[in-house]
Amino acid sequence: MSRVLIVGSEGQIGSQLSIELSKTIDFDKLFLSDIKDKSKTDFKYLKVDALSYDDLKKNILDNDISEVYHLAAILSAKGEKVPKKTWNLNMNSLFNILNLAKEKIIKKVFWPSSIAVFGESSSKNDTPQFTDKEPITVYGISKLAGENWCKYYNEAYDTDVRSLRFPGVISYDTPPGGGTTDYAVDIFHSFKSGKNYNCFLNEDTTLPMIYIDDAINAIIKLMKTSKDNLRIKSSYNISGFSMSPKMIADELKNLNKEFDVEYNSDFRQAIADSWPNSIMDNYAREDWGWKENFDFKKTVNEMIHKLNIK
Repeated sequence: MSRVLIVGSEGQIGSQLSIELSKTIDFDKLFLSDIKDKSKTDFKYLKVDALSYDDLKKNILDNDISEVYHLAAILSAKGEKVPKKTWNLNMNSLFNILNLAKEKIIKKVFWPSSIAVFGESSSKNDTPQFTDKEPITVYGISKLAGENWCKYYNEAYDTDVRSLRFPGVISYDTPPGGGTTDYAVDIFHSFKSGKNYNCFLNEDTTLPMIYIDDAINAIIKLMKTSKDNLRIKSSYNISGFSMSPKMIADELKNLNKEFDVEYNSDFRQAIADSWPNSIMDNYAREDWGWKENFDFKKTVNEMIHKLNIK
């Protein structure tokens, strides 16, 4: 059985992925790592500098790790405020992982990409796997470059690096992390706290989304699929459903007529406007059997019942 490391384990995806992986991986074979000094879980925690090739290599060799989920990144909205830092973390940490895979020290890698790779020249509706990509954020630029590097390493060095182009991820367990779709989590926090919500996107801004449980299941299903079945060597399109802020607001107002949402768009509106309204993920469905379990209404219901305000 593989010994697994999650880099970026305390974030939105990492925190849930570690729980799900622990159901099939022995406790002593699952290792977590993040910028924090310790984990909020009881799993083995490694203090690893993802920007240090030598530190990564030492920890991976010392713990006989063969599979890495590399989730560490600075997201779209936050990244616009610190572009140089965003590029450095997002790209150089990936290079370290790719080179360890090239040396066959790591046998299998998962790395998440994003719909941020698309841009104003991309198809807006049912955006296909292959289309023009002109990202307008440093985060998107880093993800597009990362996709191409993953493809290059897979083809040139026969590495096994797998990736998904995630849409906005809606999660009940962790607070928003600085992305353009943060509103889709923020609004539930306000609702559960008995407060009105000030949305930073226009009410009719439609974007593709995915519920956290579907996101985690997609990662695990992709990683279990035979390498020979995977036609996409860069990153697979994937989506759950599309929605707008008004759609969520209307659902929440049906539950509490006193709840109100104001719309005051900021710099994140331009980012959202450059992204697709909906995604075509036929390659994922055909190659490894992707199928979402959560639609819009089911996701709203899950968030209402599972989100706990601390």
